[in-house]
Amino acid sequence: MRRIRTQVGIIGAGPAGLMLSHLLHQSGIESVVLESRSRQRVEERVRAGVLEQGTADLLRQTGVGARLEREGLPHDGIELSFSGHRHRIDMAELTGKRITVYAQQEVLKDLIQARFSAGGQLLFEVAGVTLHGLSSENPFVLFLDAAGMQVRLDCDYIAGCDGFHGVSRGSIPPKELTVYEQTYPFAWLGILAQAPPSSEELIYTHHQRGFALFSMRSPQITRLYLQCAPGEDIANWPDERIWEELIARFKTHDGWTPAQGPILQKGITDMRSFVVEPMRYGRLFLAGDAAHIVPPTGAKGMNLAVADVWVLSRALEEFYRSGFATLLQQYSETCLRRVWKVQRFSWWMTSMLHRFEGGNGFEEKRQLAELDYVTTSRAAMTMLAENYVGLPFTTTL
Repeated sequence: MRRIRTQVGIIGAGPAGLMLSHLLHQSGIESVVLESRSRQRVEERVRAGVLEQGTADLLRQTGVGARLEREGLPHDGIELSFSGHRHRIDMAELTGKRITVYAQQEVLKDLIQARFSAGGQLLFEVAGVTLHGLSSENPFVLFLDAAGMQVRLDCDYIAGCDGFHGVSRGSIPPKELTVYEQTYPFAWLGILAQAPPSSEELIYTHHQRGFALFSMRSPQITRLYLQCAPGEDIANWPDERIWEELIARFKTHDGWTPAQGPILQKGITDMRSFVVEPMRYGRLFLAGDAAHIVPPTGAKGMNLAVADVWVLSRALEEFYRSGFATLLQQYSETCLRRVWKVQRFSWWMTSMLHRFEGGNGFEEKRQLAELDYVTTSRAAMTMLAENYVGLPFTTTL
């Protein structure tokens, strides 16, 4: 058996794991990242693409924002569309902050390149990962490397950044965790279309036929979503039906509809809210989707993961610099304050914009009244804007 020694073992090469490794390196702390997928798979999987102001700033400040500066699409506002009319929320004017559209896989490419350029240890295509000694002072990870050789990774701490279905959370005794979960009675059908975006900003649409979202990934590629039934078979959605439904939901009284083009990719995502408490067990710290899932309506998943590891990196830096573990002991509490505020916002956006089947009309009227209030009250617009552009990484608001 081959043995490796490092200070922090990181399970997962998603946004949380790669950003944590990058931040630790800048503080002089060693790490090894283990990932079950290939590098190509990590870099090609299409995911979310909205960066909060704090996330974009962190990428720039830590030296991985050059391509973001060139290719990212900064947005000062979003639009809410309902009853055939679009209403703009000017987030920059309300908060002094903005969002940037830059796909998650592009962030991962930048972080992977940065880690390899700095001599970082990223091990892809590992298998059979198991965590041991989590409640001891000498935790370790066993795994098979890409060549099938068994390896033991000894470390001071382990960061579980391997997503909702990863091994990290499952390595904690169930009695040590409290799980909070809510599933939603709808899903999102998402497409990538080869069509120039016909709006400069994201459009969130409430419609009697169901929710729809207009977004983009580049000046040539549009990203579109529509509400559908959970468990829907994508085979039941040929391209023609998708475009018919999107046009019906997006069309406004002034005749606006999204530009159409060949559909490059499509898929269906069920929606849930999930939080596990605490986000720490012994020497294991959970971050990102391993600890929490939010419905995508508020565009928070990747940003929440980055906020987690920023807190964790600060705590580890304090420990290795001074020997004090105060911030490590406070990690879960610190993160969960922000996690629950983000859950609240994501639930609010979701419940305001989606169609709930089986109602008597009351819910739809309530949603329309709320949308009317949000788009006419400066106080309500400010609440939406400050949450959408992102709360501080450590927030007590």
